[in-house]
Amino acid sequence: MPGASLALDPLNVDALISEISGDLNDTANPPDLDALAARAKDSLRFNVGDARLYSLIGEIEYRQGKEDDAYALFDQARRLSKTEIHALQRTIGHSIEIGDLSKAVGALDILLRRWPDQFPAVAGGLPAILSNPDGYHAVLAAIAAGAPWRATLFSVIGKTRQGLDFANQLLLDLAGSEAPPTSGELSSVITGYIGQKEYEQAYRVFLFSQSDDERKLGGYIFNGAFEPGYGGKPFDWQVRDQSGLEVTFATSQDAVEGEGGATVRFLNTPVKNTALQQYVELPPGSYRVSLVASGRNLKLPKELFWTIRCVDPASEIARFNVPEGTFNRQRLSQEFSIGQDACPMQLLRLETAAIAESWRFRYMGTLVMHKLNIERISP
Repeated sequence: MPGASLALDPLNVDALISEISGDLNDTANPPDLDALAARAKDSLRFNVGDARLYSLIGEIEYRQGKEDDAYALFDQARRLSKTEIHALQRTIGHSIEIGDLSKAVGALDILLRRWPDQFPAVAGGLPAILSNPDGYHAVLAAIAAGAPWRATLFSVIGKTRQGLDFANQLLLDLAGSEAPPTSGELSSVITGYIGQKEYEQAYRVFLFSQSDDERKLGGYIFNGAFEPGYGGKPFDWQVRDQSGLEVTFATSQDAVEGEGGATVRFLNTPVKNTALQQYVELPPGSYRVSLVASGRNLKLPKELFWTIRCVDPASEIARFNVPEGTFNRQRLSQEFSIGQDACPMQLLRLETAAIAESWRFRYMGTLVMHKLNIERISP
């Protein structure tokens, strides 16, 4: 209640700033700008070092059309306090307008370090910054130096088609730096291209992101032997977090009895939907998908199966079931075809047919998948 606070203490600068800010933001009642300016300037006599007052007076003068005076006051506010939020926001917008993009990025960096929740307020200016070489290189220098808003930048700009191209170029430029792209940043861009239905470009970004060790795991299925330490990105294994099962990856050296691969342990509870999945990109042709697996006391009341689904348009291409019981290194396979221009990207998924988590259908036992492979059998 700033009005009550000012009645008790007319020199309460916090209450004054709150009241004047409220008047400026009141869209129902146009404020008397001259009166507000006079009150703020009068308070300045007793609070000459308060950056917020300079910023507040600057905003009033900006609305009065005195833009040169307003920006001088915003600069003064920033000299007194580098993190004065309103002065920073106005400085960013003005610097973009006049083409001083290095200054815009510098102010944006300070703002987001101190006020990370303000990213949405400045996101609209990013296309103008990134489309200019000076602005682009200023952003690149900031994120290469470890700007804490780097991950948010990729997440935000990766949601638009224009932003994706900027994000992709930033990834390429960061690849040769001392701060290469993280898995999360790559995932943001790959997922963005998938959302735009640019599946080939999404797959190219994934291939570009692979290290020398990861390239050894390539194929129609990436990491078909389920080596640990590589999962997370689209076109790589993604493990769904579910309470009814545990999924672990292990090499043959680390696994019990030398059985490497992906181990799915069911916890005697219902299991609904997906346990494990990976996007794949198969060109038109005929294929065979095969799985070498071992089972121990498996009870699968609503089935457990691998599917290959077309992402766009959504449809099922192939399915093969995992058997119940106990078995050792059993080979399961299924042939399928991809039509010409019929399905640009597919989703490989281990799932159940359960549509409700009924305790009548509890999954038990352990499945070890040693190797999953897709091979082309004809064009």
